[in-house]
Amino acid sequence: MPDNVYSVTELVGTSTKSVDEAIRLAVRTAGKSLRHLDWFEVSEIRGHIEDADVAHFQVKVKIGFRVEDK
Repeated sequence: MPDNVYSVTELVGTSTKSVDEAIRLAVRTAGKSLRHLDWFEVSEIRGHIEDADVAHFQVKVKIGFRVEDK
């Protein structure tokens, strides 16, 4: 495995359905503008409550991507 350098960006994905969907949305969205995505780390999970029920999941995700060596 070659040596690499990574950069990390932090996003918050949200979903009305699940934490999993919120993570996947954040990763898919990052993939639209960043290349070489390699890993993610969930650093925070929170949500929004309405009428004593979970209305929204909010997930803070760190996404690591390889920096191109030119």
